[in-house]
Amino acid sequence: MTTTAPASVVVVGADVLTPADVVAVARFGARVEIAPAALERVAASRALIEALADDPVPHYGISTGFGALATKFIEPERRVQLQRSLIRSHAAGTGPEVEREVVRGLHLLRLQTLATGRTGVRPLVVETYAAMLNAGITPIVREYGSLGCSGDLAPLSHVALAAMGEGRVRDAAGTEQDAADALAAASIAPVELREKEGLALINGTDGMLGMLLLALHDLQTLFDTADLAAALSVESQMGTDAVFAADLQALRPQVGQGASAANLRALLADSPIIASHKGPEDGRVQDAYSLRCSPIVHGAARDTADHARTVALRELASAVDNPVVTVDGRVESNGNFHGAPVAYVLDFLAIAVADLASISERRTDRALDVARNRDLPPFLAHEVGVDSGLMIAQYAAAGIVSELKRLAVPASVDSIPSSAMQEDHVSMGWAAARKLRRAIDGLSRVLAVEVVTGCRALDLRAPLQPGTATGAVRDLVRTVVPGPGPDHFVSPDIEAVTDLVISGAVAAAAFTNTKENR
Repeated sequence: MTTTAPASVVVVGADVLTPADVVAVARFGARVEIAPAALERVAASRALIEALADDPVPHYGISTGFGALATKFIEPERRVQLQRSLIRSHAAGTGPEVEREVVRGLHLLRLQTLATGRTGVRPLVVETYAAMLNAGITPIVREYGSLGCSGDLAPLSHVALAAMGEGRVRDAAGTEQDAADALAAASIAPVELREKEGLALINGTDGMLGMLLLALHDLQTLFDTADLAAALSVESQMGTDAVFAADLQALRPQVGQGASAANLRALLADSPIIASHKGPEDGRVQDAYSLRCSPIVHGAARDTADHARTVALRELASAVDNPVVTVDGRVESNGNFHGAPVAYVLDFLAIAVADLASISERRTDRALDVARNRDLPPFLAHEVGVDSGLMIAQYAAAGIVSELKRLAVPASVDSIPSSAMQEDHVSMGWAAARKLRRAIDGLSRVLAVEVVTGCRALDLRAPLQPGTATGAVRDLVRTVVPGPGPDHFVSPDIEAVTDLVISGAVAAAAFTNTKENR
């Protein structure tokens, strides 16, 4: 497992942002700089918009209303009010606040599109958006409001509203305040939007894309953690690693499957527990599916993420707006703001996440069942009958898995018409992204329960000792969770190991102690 420190500065407008760039700004607070060439492109496209603003022929979003009101011509003296009204009316989110990293991610991605020179905004707008990010000003965006078409209108409108000096934000310290006060404290002048600029700030898939990129970042760690958790279960349940052999896996050359199987081989390579029961005297023909098929299920999830990453990279390279300023200077309406490509893979990932958690919970359940755990005590309890061991930890994992199955129901098939039937098919990509974030949190907790269970089972195999990698994880877990003994308060154990899973510490402890040391 390799990790790279996030960048401290990300340049916008020179090249397409990378997923790592987005995570660096969204989660780790990296500063942004605007490439000088980007500002030149922005200024050139703005000149085209200003020329069209003087044209007596109506042009959508420049001299007309919006959506179902696209045929209404707006006189020049009313167009500043038109832009202001657009943002105020579209900033209609409701519900709990969205996480800071999500807001920073969508803010950055909208900035990248503005910097392409395809939206027709002034350089001042680009510079203001960058300044807000660098000052740590995070507009308050609400959970509900986006249908994923025309992009994430409501979430992006809350960001635009803050740039106008209206609405509520949180400053770098997390204190809630009026946007005008936060901008003043950072010496940022509120923007008075002009023709086309309101539309340019809100017509995009930035919210759903930002959450997809954050999810893919987190899943990289969770896939490795799932392989480690499976290795703990195989080892502690006296399973075999023979089924993970490279030649057997090569008979079905799925890429992700091969990667997960290689991880399991590396993690179990030097295990004295595995070695203790190799050979025909073991007595079992083959392990249960949840052990034997782990790399197949884990690998399918990896391949799903690879497909999602391909879609995300294409979306990162896009300039999504309506209308858009083309390279040859035309201003054209289009449907590129529809979130379907992103929504589909967000839903696909939720299915993979649910199944990863499902097979993990099944391995945990086997470890606690005296009929299947190869001579370990029921529920890994200290004093059977008096103690319940990890019985209810499995209940918690099972409850989460059931929730993840519900979250795996796709949002992207649930279109609903809006805007007086002008916007009569929408993607629900924002909703797909929101439920994926919840699903990933659930997966982290289910894996944590398996890790807690596997480590306890390893200890109960003494005097047999685990392999180097799994032993390193067991030792890490023992820094926050006590070993086998009488029942105690279990919830803090699960929470502490969940933190280790989410931080990547569990995966790092395992994979820095394998011979392959990726």
